[in-house]
Amino acid sequence: MACPFSRHNSGAQIITRPAGAESDVPHTAAAALNLRHLSEAIGILTSPSNPSVCAALQSLLEEKQLTEFRQTLKKLPLAEPPQDNSYSYLDDIVDLLTETNQDSSPLLEQVGRRLIQQCLGHLERAFRSLGPDMQNLLTSLDGVHDVLQGDEEHEGPEEGSFVCSVIAPGELELSFSTARKGVVQVLAGSLTELAERLHGTQAVVQTIKQDRRDQSGMSHYLLSISIPHLHSCQDEVESEKPSVSTSASDLRMCVETMCKAFPWHFVLDRHLEFTQLGSGFMRLFAHELTQYGRHVGTYFELVKPRVPFSFEAILKRSNTPFLLAIKSVNGSTDSKAAEGMELKGQMVFCPESDSLLFVASPFLDGLEGLTGRGLYISDIPLHDATRDVILVGEQSRAQDGLKRRMDKLKSSIEEASLAVDAEREKNVSLLHLIFPPDIAKRLWLGELMYLQSRLIPFQCLA
Repeated sequence: MACPFSRHNSGAQIITRPAGAESDVPHTAAAALNLRHLSEAIGILTSPSNPSVCAALQSLLEEKQLTEFRQTLKKLPLAEPPQDNSYSYLDDIVDLLTETNQDSSPLLEQVGRRLIQQCLGHLERAFRSLGPDMQNLLTSLDGVHDVLQGDEEHEGPEEGSFVCSVIAPGELELSFSTARKGVVQVLAGSLTELAERLHGTQAVVQTIKQDRRDQSGMSHYLLSISIPHLHSCQDEVESEKPSVSTSASDLRMCVETMCKAFPWHFVLDRHLEFTQLGSGFMRLFAHELTQYGRHVGTYFELVKPRVPFSFEAILKRSNTPFLLAIKSVNGSTDSKAAEGMELKGQMVFCPESDSLLFVASPFLDGLEGLTGRGLYISDIPLHDATRDVILVGEQSRAQDGLKRRMDKLKSSIEEASLAVDAEREKNVSLLHLIFPPDIAKRLWLGELMYLQSRLIPFQCLA
């Protein structure tokens, strides 16, 4: 997947707007939080727009900050950056400071801080919705962005990503890629400011590794993020934690109950071989396990994220939703019917057994899609929203069918009414041709007695 945070990405782009600019979405305290706000918040962190950076820099200069850079920055288009899509305001800043042998990091970190200060008024709820603390906020970013980029398809191996791994409580590593210069320094300042303003804590962000640009023009960075506040919080939790058993034999849920409650789950060891399968998977693969082995690659294709199907690669992306597709195993009847069925879920690392737990829900298009895969409604557990989606979807389709029939009936009635009106006009015209206007009008109104009284004398004469 191409870098989702790159400004040069040809696909859907994250929307950002500079401070003070008008938006077609009202940002008020009463405004409902939606994906547009999340998209804008993530864009401020990972791909700030040229107008946003320009506005932040202008604000700092107006407050007479960055005095050591003022002379150099005079060469920048501070009034309004060019509208050319290929232009990067941050690239110009870095290049100018490099020419004068000045370190751009302090300046760009201040720009990142000011970006957060300017946008926090209307995006605070969006940032807070990502997580209760900085650790959860960062680990949520990658998964949220996957949803925002939803239907976009990318070819080739995944390159350029925003992946946060928890090394220990309060210690994180952030893998970040971008095609733009200076973005990583702006990101460091933004994260530091977010930690202070949202959670009242200090975050120390440092770049510990930087790789040169690859053939695709991406630069790859590895950042360490230390949040001392989370260390102390974890220590308090550990000290208050009640004494519990660490013996697996004391677990009150047996494997059979687990497999019944979560039919679409499996557990993998370090070799990516099944150690446990939910009842749904067992019904599909039970006959093949003894003949074709227990390796997950035999039965599933990893659709998203585009990473190698290995234990370590999966572990690094444990904060990302996983999409797997079932493969047919040598023409097996059960797996053949379910071939291509996709399951979306989460990979959870279980340190007590050094294994990976995958819990998922199947993607099914209504009852026809369910039965076409050889499945039953009973295969979807009651707690899984997929069951409601299927049944409500069928109800909606039935209502849509009824609505279409009612619309067709209404259209038929309207056509018949128009035909009656047209016939009535013909009758009126015919009456006017046969009788004088006064008599024709009375006849049309049903005053037949009047017409008869006028016609009787003529009948007598005849």
